[in-house]
Amino acid sequence: MIDDVESLIPHRGRMRLVDEIISVDEKTAVTASTVTETWPMVEGGAVNCIVLVELVAQTAGVCLGWKERRKTEEDLDGTGWIVGVKEALFHCSEIPLKSRIIAASERVFEMELYSEIVGSARVGDETLAEVKLQVVQSDSNA
Repeated sequence: MIDDVESLIPHRGRMRLVDEIISVDEKTAVTASTVTETWPMVEGGAVNCIVLVELVAQTAGVCLGWKERRKTEEDLDGTGWIVGVKEALFHCSEIPLKSRIIAASERVFEMELYSEIVGSARVGDETLAEVKLQVVQSDSNA
């Protein structure tokens, strides 16, 4: 298992939501995160569920970063992605502090520098959100 989340995604400080990588391969990633008061959009002891889009995107970034890192065996300085939200379905309005969220992403389509990713976020057996993302990777040769 890769322990260094920061070597795979560019997020730092309060914008890094992923705490732990549970599993990762060329098409999928599963991460764990605990909601803290330092997360964006925290108010009244809970975080707005819209932050789950970012959590799924960061989980997808773990997968994409892992794949790219295996090609070069180097940190991903300068590698970037543009992410669009194709669809998001929320099953809650907020998530209490200290909740442990498991996020999963799977690349379901890939062509050149474009990917489509489906993901979810859950606490225990309860699904909190289902997200579809479109990802365009920057051309590192440009």
